[in-house]
Amino acid sequence: MLIDLVMVAVSTLKTEDERAEPASNMARAMLLVFLPFAGGYFFSYFFRTVNAVVAPYLRQDIGLGPADLGLMSAAYFLTFAAFQIPLGLLLDRYGPRRVQGILYCIAALGALLFAFADNVTTLILARALIGFGVSGGLMAALKAIVMWFPLNRVALVNGWYLACGGLGVLAATGPVEIAMQGMDWRQMFMILAAITFAAGVLILLVVPEQPNSAAPGSLGQQIKEIGQIYRDPYFWRLVPLMFTCSAAYMAIQGLWAGPWLSEVDGFSQAETATHLTIMAVGMVVGVMGSGLFAAALQRLGFDMVGVCGLAGVFSILGMLFLISNVLPSSYMLWGFIGLVVILTALVFAALAHHFPLEQAARANTAANVLVFGMAFVYQWGIGWVVELWPAATGGGYPKAAYIWAFIAVTATQVLAFIWFIWPRRS
Repeated sequence: MLIDLVMVAVSTLKTEDERAEPASNMARAMLLVFLPFAGGYFFSYFFRTVNAVVAPYLRQDIGLGPADLGLMSAAYFLTFAAFQIPLGLLLDRYGPRRVQGILYCIAALGALLFAFADNVTTLILARALIGFGVSGGLMAALKAIVMWFPLNRVALVNGWYLACGGLGVLAATGPVEIAMQGMDWRQMFMILAAITFAAGVLILLVVPEQPNSAAPGSLGQQIKEIGQIYRDPYFWRLVPLMFTCSAAYMAIQGLWAGPWLSEVDGFSQAETATHLTIMAVGMVVGVMGSGLFAAALQRLGFDMVGVCGLAGVFSILGMLFLISNVLPSSYMLWGFIGLVVILTALVFAALAHHFPLEQAARANTAANVLVFGMAFVYQWGIGWVVELWPAATGGGYPKAAYIWAFIAVTATQVLAFIWFIWPRRS
């Protein structure tokens, strides 16, 4: 049972009767729908994570400080977040093939611009284009899966799809460090641009259209429903815990884990890449097992609200273990962080339990705006805090700078948890 409680209903935009007819051929759906979208999603996660490994090379070649590095990497999250609400509306009206095919072509343009950048402004613009281009990688595919696969296979296929993103994280760690021994970061981003463009074209040419799949209602009605979602007290009880925990993981995995491992723990570049790989493995295991985690807690009597709360506790513990360094093994520590912080994505299932089926995609994109917006704040903010300390002679920053930056992040998570458990009227 692969993460079925997390994402089965995330982009389920039709009623059960409308989706009752199964795909005529599972193998054909895998070939024409799953694989084109999964290839793009693999590189979406690759783009999100790769800066943690290439950051030292960017510092050396272009002279980026921590604040510049944080802002440049965080630009991905800013455009990703900004496009979530329009994305939900476009997917409802035009379908996943056209929307995501075009978006991946834009991401390829961003990767090409990144490869030729020679200053921080161009890097920020390129990174923003990449974030915009991959912003529909998950939501578009989940809608396509619901449209083309039999209902009794949707949970299974969703799990396979999310695992492809985890494999993208793995590929962006140790393998990138190995690749950097034979090429520079500019050459790597040129290759990424070509592959991402090919993924976009493949989706446009190969993925079939589903007739009469547009959501009912006018554009004005759909926008009005988004406002109703944002006024819902249930939404605001759950989502702050999710967006602080999930966003912190994104900011750390996508950039700041690398400097922490090299400057705080003193690991070499190869050792840093190995730890990032262990973290990515933990994430894949967490994704694959989160549905089982939720199901086990529900058998013990937890509802989905309680499941989300306990997931938040584990995520905060991961940050506290990192700051305090109490675990006996650094590999155990980073594997644990990767394993537990992804559990907060279970809030998507809780939202799906609460909102009507026809609002499921918009409820989740409404939450995603906050997740990626907060990831932008964290990724930039950590760099800003670190730069409050003077740089050492070798160009690095003291251990205290990183510890205080991570304490600030953890404090926001604790506040979100207090808000979550605060007594409320029924």
